[in-house]
Amino acid sequence: MTAIANEPLPSARAPDATHATSTSTIVDVVDHARRVRCETTIAARVDDEIHADNQRIPAGTLGRVLGALCILYTAFHIAVLNLYPLEPWTYRLIHVGGGLGIGFLLFSALAFEGAEGAPGRWRAALILPAAALVAIGLGQVILFWAGGAGGIGQGAPATAHRWTFGAPLAVGTALAIAAGWFAPDRRRGRVDLADLVLAAAAVAVTLYIILHAPLLRLRAGTGLAKEADMWAALIGVALILELTRRLAGLALVVIAGIFILYSFVGPWLPGIFYHRGYSVTRFFTYVFTDQGILGPTTAISSTYIILFVAFAAFLQASRVGAYFVNFAFAVAGSRRGGPAKVAVFGSGLMGMINGTSAGNVVATGSLTIPLMKRVGYRPQTAAAVEAAASSGGQILPPIMGAGAFIMSEITGIPYSEIVIAAIIPALLYFAGVYFNVDLAAQRHDMKGLPRDELPRFGVLARQAFLFLPILILIGALFMGYSVIRAGTLAMGAAAVVSWLTPYRMGPRAVLFALEISTKMTLQLVAVCAAAGIIVGVIALTGLGTRFSALLLGLAANNQLLALFFAMIVSIILGMGMPTTAAYAVAASVIAPGLVTMGIDPLTAHFFIFYFAVMSAITPPVALAAYAGAAIAQSDPMRTSVESFRMGLAAFIVPFMFFSSPELLMQGGAVAIAHVVAGALLGVYLLSAAVQGWLAGPLNPALRVLLIGAAVAMIDSGYLTDAIGLGAAGLVWAIQRRAPKTREVARGPD
Repeated sequence: MTAIANEPLPSARAPDATHATSTSTIVDVVDHARRVRCETTIAARVDDEIHADNQRIPAGTLGRVLGALCILYTAFHIAVLNLYPLEPWTYRLIHVGGGLGIGFLLFSALAFEGAEGAPGRWRAALILPAAALVAIGLGQVILFWAGGAGGIGQGAPATAHRWTFGAPLAVGTALAIAAGWFAPDRRRGRVDLADLVLAAAAVAVTLYIILHAPLLRLRAGTGLAKEADMWAALIGVALILELTRRLAGLALVVIAGIFILYSFVGPWLPGIFYHRGYSVTRFFTYVFTDQGILGPTTAISSTYIILFVAFAAFLQASRVGAYFVNFAFAVAGSRRGGPAKVAVFGSGLMGMINGTSAGNVVATGSLTIPLMKRVGYRPQTAAAVEAAASSGGQILPPIMGAGAFIMSEITGIPYSEIVIAAIIPALLYFAGVYFNVDLAAQRHDMKGLPRDELPRFGVLARQAFLFLPILILIGALFMGYSVIRAGTLAMGAAAVVSWLTPYRMGPRAVLFALEISTKMTLQLVAVCAAAGIIVGVIALTGLGTRFSALLLGLAANNQLLALFFAMIVSIILGMGMPTTAAYAVAASVIAPGLVTMGIDPLTAHFFIFYFAVMSAITPPVALAAYAGAAIAQSDPMRTSVESFRMGLAAFIVPFMFFSSPELLMQGGAVAIAHVVAGALLGVYLLSAAVQGWLAGPLNPALRVLLIGAAVAMIDSGYLTDAIGLGAAGLVWAIQRRAPKTREVARGPD
């Protein structure tokens, strides 16, 4: 290039061969540089660490200390799961307590907005007594451990250590929470002293319950429980709810608060909501056992969830996520509405391993949403497409966020069976979103991105070995390995495969993966613990059984009507909640009633899980849609409505696999093929009705007719299929016979 630049400029009147060759060389070099840039940078930032609005970004020694804590947290879990099993209560308590401590150190009570500054001096009036009181409580716990007497034995007075442990720790925790709310430290690179106090309180609670676990198994939830047990559990619940508020918003906190209140006001409630009521000591000591917080939800988050989040972190550290998105661009980027189709493919792949719908929107939407706007999509439509696609990743096997693991734990159905059953519903979901995207592109005559701005498929196809970690995961599962062993093998495969790319995972990259794994896990730790509170209330009060009876009564033993009510409840419970918590709560409340009515357990739980996922794009509270709206700078409510429309076709899929179990891989190959074909057609017809376009624009009457045809395809019977096909054929024939706009404008010859 230097030689070319230094050559004398030829005459403009008589261009010679040298000039032509130089110009051609420059064009070739520039073109090659552009292609290389596209192939390496179009999705380069997809795997970057994403910082929440209230997340601290410490530097220097403080940053290294917090990073080391994060690394140890994930490494501890991987070691216990694979090498040195711990007693379940101890392991789960370390999981929750460690997550609380690190969570308070990393995430502020409020978002970091505007200019940073030191907190006002008056907050010392809250922080100093809080620190002193929590120190008293923590000191007493350390004395329990050092004394070797086993803490507060059964022969101790009921009020033992009220003033040296319980009351000081409770008051100190309350003051520290208040300081974080009303006078937070606005410096993002520092740890707020109030949050340091909360982390110490989490350590005190965890150590107390671990030490007293053998006794708590006998006396928790009974009249034998000690007051100190109650204080430890009460403070633990408060810390869980506060961290959940910081990491997942208020919705789950409010719902958990309502359930806690319900435990005390039951004697004054009518009908199925009546119960005899519980004392504060009995309630809180019960809810902090394996019937509540330490129960199924925490069992899942401390095993499967943290392991597969670590797997996702290894993929992120090795830049496999960027490859997924680049691959999607190479396949679909140049087609009509290309970036939207990329969002469907790329977000599905990323969402499968990401764990949260809203988090996936942020990760991939920052790339796909601006490109969708560039080719003609309205901001709210671009955000809606990304939200719908990202939410669908939660039902895409083999990982399915964390839902498959929770479903397996609750139902006892092997994980491999759930993964197989999820294949066709996931296909139908993404087909519905894809059909909506394609029909919208047809209607508005949208183009794709220029091919020379996209990665080359041939280059990416030669890197298909980057899919090996997921293939190894699937293969290990079907070879009979446990889920934990399969996940660990896949994690190791991600590190090994990275050595075939420019992003080789050495010791530094492995430590980075362990660090971001903890940061990605904290929200799910808090959410699962908070969901455990709700599960504990349901178990203690018997609300699930009574609600199931109410559901049976309202449905009058009509299974279809019961499923409709279940859909409504699942969506309402899921509004504002992460999918994991939404499904766990809905399954506890609704599933027993559906199973009692004779609905297959796998169908009942899949139905509930599907709509728990859909709650992320259902207005008025649609977390995934709101995350997309923030990126697209569109109206959140309009975006949520649009995302609901984009995913509307998917709302009929659960009713399809209820009426046709073949959609859950239950039946012969011919029957499955017939039902899948009919379901795909039904989803396509409903998408056409939603978008108002089939072979051309659809008037309202034809849209209604198409909706009827789509509904007819729900049932797998040949008669209903014939009705659906006939109605669809009629609409198509009417559109084909209608004069085209060009002909009307031209008029008769």
